[in-house]
Amino acid sequence: MSTPTTHPKLASAVKFFEVMAFIVGIGLLVLVAEMILRYGFENHALDWWPQPHGFLYLLYVVATANLGFKAGWSLPKMVLIMLAGCVPFLSFVVERKVASEFKVAD
Repeated sequence: MSTPTTHPKLASAVKFFEVMAFIVGIGLLVLVAEMILRYGFENHALDWWPQPHGFLYLLYVVATANLGFKAGWSLPKMVLIMLAGCVPFLSFVVERKVASEFKVAD
């Protein structure tokens, strides 16, 4: 079932969530590359990345909570969506699924 984003605050929450889910998805892939380089090849080129990625993940959690409270989601649904940001590629899938809930039919 699709919930249209007619309310401007809900529409901006959806956009913020979409952007953060994409950024965190890319950031998580960079973090995986950092771990492979560090532990697989003793290369420390991306040693600086974990801390910025943690900050970006916190913004993703805020974006998810913001959208969840405005959309009236249950707490378990919000937590599951937040955890999707911890699994490589899953944030992209969940972002598309969540965004499709709020698309306005033309």
